[in-house]
Amino acid sequence: MEELIECICDYIRKPYTDYAVMLNGEWGSGKTYFWNNKLRSRIESIKNVEGKNYKTIYMSLYGINSLEEISKKIFIETNPMINKTLKKFVDTREGNVIPEYVKTGLDMANLFGSTSFSSDKVDFSKMFAIDDKILCFDDLERANVDVIDILGYINNFVEHDGIKTILICNEKELATKFKNNNVEMKTLIATYILDKEGSLSPKTKKLLALKEEDVTKVNDKPLANLIEDKISDIFDKANAYERIKEKLIGETFEYVPEYSYILSGMIMKYAYNDELSDFYKRNTSQIISAFKQSNTRNLRILKHALNDFEKIFNEVMKNHPTIDKDILKTMLTFTIAVSFEIKAGNVSKEKLKSISNNDEYNSVIFTSKILNDNSQFYLREFDNRYFLNDFSKYKFFKFVEVYVRTRFFDDKLFNENMESAKNISRLRRSGETKRYLKLLNGDYWKLSDFDFDLLWNQVLEEIKTGKVEFKEHVKLFAIIKYLMNLALIEYPISELKQNFILGMQLSASENMGAIEVLQDSKVDSDVDYDIDDKDIEEIKNEYINIKNKAICELATSKASELFKNLPDNLSEFYRQIVGDYKDLPVFSRYDMENLYEKLLLTPNYDIYNIINMIQIRYKENRELLEADSKNLRKLTEIIKKNKANKEKTIKYALLDNLAVNIEKIIK
Repeated sequence: MEELIECICDYIRKPYTDYAVMLNGEWGSGKTYFWNNKLRSRIESIKNVEGKNYKTIYMSLYGINSLEEISKKIFIETNPMINKTLKKFVDTREGNVIPEYVKTGLDMANLFGSTSFSSDKVDFSKMFAIDDKILCFDDLERANVDVIDILGYINNFVEHDGIKTILICNEKELATKFKNNNVEMKTLIATYILDKEGSLSPKTKKLLALKEEDVTKVNDKPLANLIEDKISDIFDKANAYERIKEKLIGETFEYVPEYSYILSGMIMKYAYNDELSDFYKRNTSQIISAFKQSNTRNLRILKHALNDFEKIFNEVMKNHPTIDKDILKTMLTFTIAVSFEIKAGNVSKEKLKSISNNDEYNSVIFTSKILNDNSQFYLREFDNRYFLNDFSKYKFFKFVEVYVRTRFFDDKLFNENMESAKNISRLRRSGETKRYLKLLNGDYWKLSDFDFDLLWNQVLEEIKTGKVEFKEHVKLFAIIKYLMNLALIEYPISELKQNFILGMQLSASENMGAIEVLQDSKVDSDVDYDIDDKDIEEIKNEYINIKNKAICELATSKASELFKNLPDNLSEFYRQIVGDYKDLPVFSRYDMENLYEKLLLTPNYDIYNIINMIQIRYKENRELLEADSKNLRKLTEIIKKNKANKEKTIKYALLDNLAVNIEKIIK
């Protein structure tokens, strides 16, 4: 970095120059920070030929709409008679445009001597002298004025007046800007000219009507290339840019930031928070490593990530002050990683949003490799990139992902994640962990042969006794089958399948809460594999059957709880059927004769409400209707049979209306 500073300072020291220099680097890489914190002060310490220190004029071209705005900015910066109050309006990025009320002030007051004038009528470019100044123009590629015009304007200072000028920009974005400007118009004109020149054969003209992917070659050259070449000949401003750059820019310097220096500057801003500042200093190498792994040079995103982590760190210290520092370090890496992946546009937010917790993250990472599940390829790459040498058991902090993605800090989720992370840390130290998790997350590769055999027998016991979480069975079976194919495990496959079926039945019956969660989620990603293995397919089908049976048993229990509220506790009945039980087939698991008797005791007004409720319940849930339809038909038959023997009353009219509506819904 010192070498770069000296090269630019050598340019400043030359008695006379007729060219500018360019500092090129990617967006967010710290070019402006470098100018403000290192380069500017060094330049202003240099004396000109008259023995005076140079003064710098910095101007961001971001959002500039006319060359006049540039002149106004330079005029205000170089005119000693303008007070500081006016100058502050143009010192900021937004201040490049003089506010209207300031223009009005220029009309009304003698700010510049005895002459009163309108700023819109003055040629500001003729009203300043900058022979003792160094001009610095930043964000060249972000101006709203044609870059060629801006460079031509700057060339007047550089070539004619010998003013030393530094341009800061991202040339890669400049090239993209030239190429993508008015593409449709350029293509239309290029095609028209090619046609007039006779370069388009009848075959070519037909191809122009086809989709781009159907176009192959015309006259031994792809049609797209033919048009692109013509566009370059007619419109290529990149060529014009290169010509004026060759004339204007004497040297171009590539800016490659010193990340440790810039990061030190970022950390200094947290000096008011001693704990956080100290934590950042002790983990500087980890921050830089995560930053580099993002494959960007965008220091702005890193700055935002550190700002986000300040909130996270403060909440952890406030609510969980005894947390293991290794957990905090992993949390820092995860915050930086998620920030770059989302804000740099490396991935759709849905990829990380779809992972609900750390267990699912670890399971998906490992099992997707075995199952060749390419839909999870991104998550594997994410883990390899940021956590390659991190052997932490807890890497995925859902509350952090939600916070970075939505800006909402979920306190409940935060505390759940922290407790889970602390439990894993505690269990790891004590060795009291579920053995099958070592297979799910791939830890078995670190074991000796003896320890691996011991682990396998312990896992088998967990499977037999229903200790494996229900939703993990298919993935666990796939891993064991994979290890059997590698001859690392020898066990009869038929006996293994029986053990898994028994284990799933025990796990489902002993943990109905987990089944209810699976029912609520509707999408069962745990068995959503595309793999050609009959044994895995068989276990997958058994898993689905056991789950569906458990859901039916759950529905039976819930149906009893639901319908006991009729007819005396109708408010609770309504709350449950549209809330907790809205997706459970409770009608399929209840005695319809008993329900009919309850309806006879229910007030007429509430029967009317029940009719509306049933219409809403099945309006967009065909699967639920299919499950309940058999018993609903029974209810209509019971209503019709009893109607024939009863006198006409509002009660029976409403029940008849209920039966008619059920038939319509089913039909």
